[in-house]
Amino acid sequence: MEIAHFDTLTADQLRAAGSRKWTAFPGCIGAFVAEMDFGIAPPIRQALDKVMTDGLTGYLTTKLLRDLREACASWQQAHHGWAVAPDDIQVMPDVLSALEVVLRHFLPVGTPVVVPTPCYMPFIPILEWCGNPVLQLPMLREGEGWVMDEAGLDAAFAQGAGLLLLCNPHNPIGKVFSREELLRISAIVERHGARVFSDEIHAPLVFEGAQHVPYAALNETAAQQAITAVSASKMWNLAGLKCAQFVFTRDTDRALWRKIGHRVNDATATFGVIAQTVAWAQGEPWRQQVLAYLQGNRDLLAQELAEQLPQVGHIPAQGTYLAWLDCRALALTPSPQPFFLQQAKVALTDGRDCMGEGHVRFNFALPRPLLAQAVHQMAQAVVAR
Repeated sequence: MEIAHFDTLTADQLRAAGSRKWTAFPGCIGAFVAEMDFGIAPPIRQALDKVMTDGLTGYLTTKLLRDLREACASWQQAHHGWAVAPDDIQVMPDVLSALEVVLRHFLPVGTPVVVPTPCYMPFIPILEWCGNPVLQLPMLREGEGWVMDEAGLDAAFAQGAGLLLLCNPHNPIGKVFSREELLRISAIVERHGARVFSDEIHAPLVFEGAQHVPYAALNETAAQQAITAVSASKMWNLAGLKCAQFVFTRDTDRALWRKIGHRVNDATATFGVIAQTVAWAQGEPWRQQVLAYLQGNRDLLAQELAEQLPQVGHIPAQGTYLAWLDCRALALTPSPQPFFLQQAKVALTDGRDCMGEGHVRFNFALPRPLLAQAVHQMAQAVVAR
């Protein structure tokens, strides 16, 4: 779909298409799960059509894997100046599967993990499921932005934590960490001999004024600390095709993967590998168009909130298509998410699932008229309560 047609999409058309975002809550505007309403880039659609025509629906081949590694490595070099050897890139079905592998195989059993909060909803449940104690580290508001509590991070490692779960760009607050911030974090990690799992799934989704810096690309010290997960799934709308990439930058991690990799990566889908290869290699024109549209959506959301719901706190995202809305001043009970779902017919992510009481996560990757309609319905519900 061309960007010129994004505004013409209607709620009825989106519901008829059948996505989770538009069918999970009938009759509501879908602004919760992190997927976009804009289809996929034409080169990806053409490649997937060819897969079906050719009947390439069997097991993943060595050539397809090599093509993905090379495309991903080239993209990282071209966009971030990160020189990654293709052989250091391995596949997993998704970032959460990669995290589970790290917890079960790359760390001592029961290693405590530092999780900056608010956080992506499944992080804490998967840590608990794997038997890793969680040390929550609330992010701090500073001026018109967010910062990590570096003293708190130092204290958490001093208490025995062995891993920082870093999400950059950050879901749900939309923060993009600067090089200077990451260097300070790395110094703390190094002081305690800890590791970093760097979830960079939203790295291609960074707006003007911010720049993504891969953690492992900071310097050799950070490269030795990091296990990085990347994916084209968020930027190019491919989450259901089940493919992500590990990037290894430490010899002991490479050696361990050679022993266990064949046992843990079989769930990666051939469709996903092909789609992500095309995304990395041919998806830049579409990415630029969609980023521009999303930046306009981000700015419109800030404007509409300021005009219609001025009590709601909001720092516009530097990256991702997610907005973190502070609704505590509205005193909505039992929580803002069920209130807006029932009274405004807008489906949002409950901040409680992100460890953010009184907040909601708003996915603004939807047609602009529907974004404006969602905020209007939310404001009307607040007035009418």
